Amino acid sequence: MPRFTRDTGWFKSSKSAAASDNCVEVRLLDSTVRVRDSKAPDDGVLSFGSGAWGSFLASLKA
Repeated sequence: MPRFTRDTGWFKSSKSAAASDNCVEVRLLDSTVRVRDSKAPDDGVLSFGSGAWGSFLASLKA
Protein backbone atom coordinates (compact mmCIF):
# COMPACT_ATOMS: atom_id res chain seq x y z
CA MET A 1 0.00 0.00 0.00
CA PRO A 2 1.45 3.42 -0.88
CA ARG A 3 2.51 5.89 1.73
CA PHE A 4 0.17 8.88 1.99
CA THR A 5 1.90 12.17 1.37
CA ARG A 6 -0.41 14.61 3.08
CA ASP A 7 -2.87 15.11 5.89
CA THR A 8 -6.39 14.79 4.49
CA GLY A 9 -8.12 16.15 7.58
CA TRP A 10 -11.07 14.25 9.06
CA PHE A 11 -13.71 13.06 6.58
CA LYS A 12 -16.74 10.75 6.43
CA SER A 13 -17.49 8.28 3.68
CA SER A 14 -19.24 9.65 0.63
CA LYS A 15 -21.82 6.92 1.29
CA SER A 16 -22.76 8.46 4.67
CA ALA A 17 -26.16 10.11 4.77
CA ALA A 18 -25.86 13.86 5.28
CA ALA A 19 -28.33 13.87 8.18
CA SER A 20 -26.91 10.77 9.88
CA ASP A 21 -24.67 11.05 12.92
CA ASN A 22 -23.95 7.30 13.03
CA CYS A 23 -20.63 7.56 11.24
CA VAL A 24 -16.94 7.15 11.70
CA GLU A 25 -14.46 9.70 10.44
CA VAL A 26 -11.16 8.83 8.81
CA ARG A 27 -7.93 10.81 8.51
CA LEU A 28 -4.97 9.82 6.34
CA LEU A 29 -1.57 10.87 7.73
CA ASP A 30 1.65 9.72 6.05
CA SER A 31 1.60 5.93 6.56
CA THR A 32 -1.06 6.01 9.30
CA VAL A 33 -4.84 5.92 9.04
CA ARG A 34 -6.80 7.24 12.02
CA VAL A 35 -10.46 6.49 12.76
CA ARG A 36 -12.81 8.12 15.28
CA ASP A 37 -16.51 8.23 16.16
CA SER A 38 -18.10 11.30 14.59
CA LYS A 39 -20.48 11.67 17.56
CA ALA A 40 -17.66 11.64 20.13
CA PRO A 41 -14.48 12.86 18.43
CA ASP A 42 -12.70 13.55 21.73
CA ASP A 43 -13.27 10.03 23.09
CA GLY A 44 -10.29 8.49 21.34
CA VAL A 45 -8.78 7.56 18.01
CA LEU A 46 -7.79 4.21 16.54
CA SER A 47 -4.62 4.18 14.44
CA PHE A 48 -3.78 1.67 11.72
CA GLY A 49 -0.80 1.24 9.44
CA SER A 50 -1.60 1.74 5.76
CA GLY A 51 -1.11 -1.99 5.07
CA ALA A 52 -3.59 -3.02 7.77
CA TRP A 53 -6.07 -0.41 6.51
CA GLY A 54 -5.70 -1.68 2.94
CA SER A 55 -6.38 -5.25 4.11
CA PHE A 56 -9.46 -4.07 6.01
CA LEU A 57 -10.83 -2.28 2.94
CA ALA A 58 -10.13 -5.30 0.74
CA SER A 59 -12.05 -7.57 3.13
CA LEU A 60 -15.04 -5.20 3.04
CA LYS A 61 -15.09 -5.32 -0.74
CA ALA A 62 -14.84 -9.14 -0.86
